[in-house]
Amino acid sequence: MTYYSEHSKVWVSVDCIIFGFDENRMKVLIGRRQMDPGRGEWSLYGGFVDAEESLDEAAERTLSELTGLEHVFMRQVGAFGRVDRDPGERVISVVYYALINVKDYSETLRREHGVEWVDAGELPQLYSDHNMMVDKAWKLMKQKMRTEPIGFRLLPKLFTLTQLQRLYEAVSGEEIDKRNFRKRIKEMDYIEKTDKIDKTGSKRGAYLYRFNDNAYKEDPNFKL
Repeated sequence: MTYYSEHSKVWVSVDCIIFGFDENRMKVLIGRRQMDPGRGEWSLYGGFVDAEESLDEAAERTLSELTGLEHVFMRQVGAFGRVDRDPGERVISVVYYALINVKDYSETLRREHGVEWVDAGELPQLYSDHNMMVDKAWKLMKQKMRTEPIGFRLLPKLFTLTQLQRLYEAVSGEEIDKRNFRKRIKEMDYIEKTDKIDKTGSKRGAYLYRFNDNAYKEDPNFKL
């Protein structure tokens, strides 16, 4: 015990970067900080790790408290531990990013927590190093989406091919050729065409598709 007492204590927190997709734009959920230091500044949502929980458990609890959602796709981004990153105490933050469907998030709960969906490309200055956290999470998510179909977490269960294309364009920041994109989609057995039609965009409408978890098998050549 003497060895431990010879060293200063460090606080450990988790910060959650929650990505959503709405109106053909990638969004991030942020809110005004409710405590000092930094009260009133834009910030990510996070909290301290309890003594009897793992990092993943702390992140899952924090996400659940904010969104009320369970079994959300979440991945660790990394640790941020600059000595002066928190003027209150010496705090190391372990960051996670999560992908949710904006429509699944209760508006009542969003208002209760005082958070807002903000365009990922137009984020304001956030508290401490939170902008750096978002930048790193964005790069990791972008890489992941090129090798695994995680983007379906951002869409409703039934979606049009146009919605799917707009999602990948929003993440990549580049326009995608429609014919090539749809040709590639037809080669993927785990994207199923249904007999349902979405007529919100036009009278003719567009067929709705869905992601089939059972049909999906990790493919090292998967790329959109």
